[in-house]
Amino acid sequence: MLPELMLLGFAAWTLVLLLATVGAYRLSRVLRGRAGMSEFRADHVEGQDWYLRSMRAHANCVENLPVFAVLVYALRTFGIADPTVDPLCVVILAARIPQSLVHVCFAQTDRVVSVRFAFFLVQFLSFCVLIALIVFRR
Repeated sequence: MLPELMLLGFAAWTLVLLLATVGAYRLSRVLRGRAGMSEFRADHVEGQDWYLRSMRAHANCVENLPVFAVLVYALRTFGIADPTVDPLCVVILAARIPQSLVHVCFAQTDRVVSVRFAFFLVQFLSFCVLIALIVFRR
């Protein structure tokens, strides 16, 4: 059940990130009369740097959430009961949150991008290990 809880946590983080960054920025601009509701077009992105990074960080979560969901589904469907599954799922969420925070909170210097990439790499490798477990243990 821990993989499902980590998946739920990933989904919750995706929503929190959206509401706390992109949603807060847009709502504050609309309520202050600085922007109309229709001014946030997907084909013409503009705004402060942290806002642009926030949109990208949220998109990263949205892109990776279905990957994690499919892996959790496959783990349960194939009845994979390996002792590494739970820790890997915890690591995925534990790396996703700081990756998003580093993306949103810091200007993207080479060092910051390297830190962000390290968190991504941890998730990517965890996904790969889960895939290997599913493929070779089913």
